[in-house]
Amino acid sequence: MNRILVILTIDTDNLPANFQEIIKHEREVVAQWKAAGFLDQLFLRQTKNGAVLIFKDIDEAKVNELMPTLPLYKLKKSIEILSLIKDQE
Repeated sequence: MNRILVILTIDTDNLPANFQEIIKHEREVVAQWKAAGFLDQLFLRQTKNGAVLIFKDIDEAKVNELMPTLPLYKLKKSIEILSLIKDQE
């Protein structure tokens, strides 16, 4: 089972006035992704400047297609996408 790790950092210095509304919509999208079965985990970063998402059973091309639909993506400062393989041990 493949996993893809996404590290999203948002620009907290330039948050829009409707940030709380964006967060609400973000939670809805994440819930849909979890229900669809391809988002395994979402971790908020302790620094409150982004999140770490772990996708399963989809390829990197699909992740690249999905990420721009995430509401917080528009506020991104940086994004890193890493394909992972499980160690056999």
